Amino acid sequence: MSVDGAGTQHGDGGADEPGWDVDPDDESGVAVIATVGRQIKAWRESAGMRAGEFGAAIGYGEDLVYKVEGGRRIPRPEFLDRADEVLRAGGKLAAMKRDVAEVRYPKKVRDLAKMEAKAVELEAYHHHNINGLLQTEEHMRALFASWLPAYSADDTERMVAARMARWTIFDRDPLPALSFVQEEVTLRRPVGGKAVLRRQLERLLEIGKLRNVSIQIMPTRCEEHPGTGGLIEVLRFPDGSAVGRSEGAFGGRPVSDPKQLRILSMRYGMIRAQALTPRDSLIFVERVLGET
Repeated sequence: MSVDGAGTQHGDGGADEPGWDVDPDDESGVAVIATVGRQIKAWRESAGMRAGEFGAAIGYGEDLVYKVEGGRRIPRPEFLDRADEVLRAGGKLAAMKRDVAEVRYPKKVRDLAKMEAKAVELEAYHHHNINGLLQTEEHMRALFASWLPAYSADDTERMVAARMARWTIFDRDPLPALSFVQEEVTLRRPVGGKAVLRRQLERLLEIGKLRNVSIQIMPTRCEEHPGTGGLIEVLRFPDGSAVGRSEGAFGGRPVSDPKQLRILSMRYGMIRAQALTPRDSLIFVERVLGET
């Protein structure tokens, strides 16, 4: 589980090959895309069209057509729309956009989004970066652009879209209780430049005023700090179960054992107690914004 991460495979990308590579370790995703590819191929052959002819008709290269039909490339929605139109599939191919949309993002991000959709409470402490749920789109792009090895343009788009899709957690009904603790340094690091940082700080102020959201800042001057072991994330569900993760405990792997969760809750509780109150934190963010 990672509230902030969004890994992906590095694809060959390029303007002539819009879409995303299929992660071979994502069994459910592989199965869905393979089925979509077989359907497209069956409709194309039934129409008596060669791959190159079909590609030209829908505005894509022959190589991409073969990759999509072979289940090695995830087609974008517009590919399926054009294919449906050209092959006169009567909406059957276009209808597959829903299935493709469910697997277009990396598996661990899909799994995380499903857990967040069920959670009634979220607790997240981040020390290096702004939590992914709190980031602006500009901040995301700047952050991904700084990672090494460099991501392709398509991979970056995929990760940004995946992270933004998780914003639905702020619109759920009933509203979940969301608690974030951010290190002071994450407010001052000018990821993407001063203008991007200002808009990021403004977003923190906006989200921090939501009645179900608590954002607290851990001042750098705090001498005793139980969060030096790294990020902590906990999601709690209606049935009383929970899942959590911390870089500094249990090898960084997700845990659901009550004893292990109590350790994470104890650490997070102490971090919250030592951080600024939510009200003082918003005042602090406003001050940093004024200094930026």
